Amino acid sequence: MFNENTTLEEILKTKHGKEVLAENGVPCISCAMAKEEMSFLKIGQIADMYELDKDKILKELNEIEEK
Repeated sequence: MFNENTTLEEILKTKHGKEVLAENGVPCISCAMAKEEMSFLKIGQIADMYELDKDKILKELNEIEEK
């Protein structure tokens, strides 16, 4: 189950993680600098930093992984 402390690396290892992040406007998946930080960038921090809807992102990630 994903939560605000889940790292980008963990999310991107899942089948649909990149898709959910892209649909929600998470810029880090295309950022060259973020590629070096994927193992410790947490989705909660990213959502707060870019004023994204953290609850919506987490809900979608958890729903899609339950299927």
